[in-house]
Amino acid sequence: MFRRRVQLHPIERLRELVWPRLGWKRAFQYGWRRVWRLGGTPHAVALGVSAGAFASFTPFIGFHFAIGFAIAWVLRGNLIASAFGTFVGNPLTFPIIWLATYDLGYWLLQGSEAPSEPELQVDMLSGQAWDGVLPVLVPMLVGGIPLGLVTAGIVYYLTRSTVEAYQAKRRDRLAKLAAIRDNSSDEQDVIAEH
Repeated sequence: MFRRRVQLHPIERLRELVWPRLGWKRAFQYGWRRVWRLGGTPHAVALGVSAGAFASFTPFIGFHFAIGFAIAWVLRGNLIASAFGTFVGNPLTFPIIWLATYDLGYWLLQGSEAPSEPELQVDMLSGQAWDGVLPVLVPMLVGGIPLGLVTAGIVYYLTRSTVEAYQAKRRDRLAKLAAIRDNSSDEQDVIAEH
């Protein structure tokens, strides 16, 4: 139903992922409007989106959807909305998120400013790969929790208020359409009687 009539070449599909043909603004607006239209209460939708946003602050790249789904499921939020929430972490925001989570986590753990170049030594052949990654991964995880919670709170508030406004406007519009239909059916009944 939503497929293209003319399928794109794989290279064109890759280009669309990196730079949408109609621009990032339109892609963002489309995604945001899809969130508004999700079924469920504004609270459940907002919980789902904020769970996905929180998951974007974890250093576990590739597992953000699963983490967002799990958090939304535990909190009884909308699971589809959590997938939209993970788009808080994207190629444009990840460098900022990673630097902020590492710096904050290092400061929380060490009580001092993070070094400008962290030591990352990964030796896959010796079987001690985790020993080289943990000095960076642990501060990112520790720093990601408070930053993720703050971001999730902001996203929750914004999403809930916009979904409430959209749903109220939609209810009013549907009530007006129902009233118009009722009036026109009443007029048709009067005409049929005469």
